[in-house]
Amino acid sequence: MAPINHAPYLDDEMAPSNVAMTVVAAAVALLLLVPARATKAPETAYTLPAGGPPSVPAGPLDIVQLGAKGDGKTDSTQAILKAWKNACDATGTQKIVIPPGNYLTGAMELKGPCKSSIIIRLDGNLLGTGDLSAYKKNWIEVQNVENFAINGHGTLDGQGPLVWKQNECQKSYNCKILPNSLVLDFVKNAQIRGITLLNSKFFHMNIFASENVLVDKVTITAPGNSPNTDGIHVGDSTNVTISGATIGTGDDCISIGPAARPSASTALGRYKDEKDVEDVKVTDCTLVGTSNGLRIKSYEDSKSSPKATKFLYEGVTMDNVSFPIIIDQKYCPNNIRVKSGASKVAVSDVIFRNIHGTSNTPEAITLNCANNLPCQGVQLVNVDIKYNKSNNKTMAVCKNAAGKSIGLAKELACL
Repeated sequence: MAPINHAPYLDDEMAPSNVAMTVVAAAVALLLLVPARATKAPETAYTLPAGGPPSVPAGPLDIVQLGAKGDGKTDSTQAILKAWKNACDATGTQKIVIPPGNYLTGAMELKGPCKSSIIIRLDGNLLGTGDLSAYKKNWIEVQNVENFAINGHGTLDGQGPLVWKQNECQKSYNCKILPNSLVLDFVKNAQIRGITLLNSKFFHMNIFASENVLVDKVTITAPGNSPNTDGIHVGDSTNVTISGATIGTGDDCISIGPAARPSASTALGRYKDEKDVEDVKVTDCTLVGTSNGLRIKSYEDSKSSPKATKFLYEGVTMDNVSFPIIIDQKYCPNNIRVKSGASKVAVSDVIFRNIHGTSNTPEAITLNCANNLPCQGVQLVNVDIKYNKSNNKTMAVCKNAAGKSIGLAKELACL
């Protein structure tokens, strides 16, 4: 599970990330991440409204009845789009059925507004074609829909290995972005539960400008060396809860940033007019073998002045994490930004509480804040992280950060 918090992007750092957290830019008022061992999110808050008595849809909602074939070869795109139209035009709660089988598809725009509440029951596997000409932008994009759910035990397989070699984002800052697997744009009251997302071409899931979204018990998997295969990216959204997730990808597991424009390297301050990131809670997570653990990062030559404030990281276990705790206001990926030292991104009121485990490097805590805009109100409370090798001691490196250390060993109490 990589970024299970809202921590900055690890985009340019393609290390194996069974669990990792990164916080980036964008407006998010209350993002609660309660991974794997966490307390279950209250389901009643996300129950889909009935929407009145259901009407009889104009046609079938089972994609096989509409011509889809689960042979992994036949294009089933139109069958799914037809099922969506039949459900969207009806009233009440309508359920689209994707039965067991392997269904090959191209790009699908599932557009609203709809008259009904729609549930997609995914028991089969959807395969995103490797033909990039079949995509305008993303693979499965849900737009302007209220009261929506995907549940089941099936898989969204982006078939990324077919196209990853065409990803040039490690070479070019303004690279061509490959299709994201599942995108929620302007969606209100949504649940994504129980499914698996596998080997996306770019991001596995992107949530933008949405409200009241629950992502529960999902599994997201891609090889540690797969490029830009972020797990879940959230931007400009409110009341997003991620719980019970198991995520291991080639990039960030969970991140917050300007999701309208997914990119190969996203941090606070990359774009003009970015909004604040606030009220982020990450609790009861385990990070295993990741490059970075809990991280907030912003560009050194930021183009906007967003605030990152009111962050709580609590009850997090680090297992062999290279850099467990990081605040970096001087982010400069691949030396492609101007190193001015003058940050415009304000970081304040960040609490790291009850964080324990092991670090794969001596530097367990790194607070690299800007000279002109120091980090304020940072708290390190009961942080107990030990370097897991015997030839060096655990340390903390803190620059331009104001706050307090409580209950830490001397070598980690840098505030």
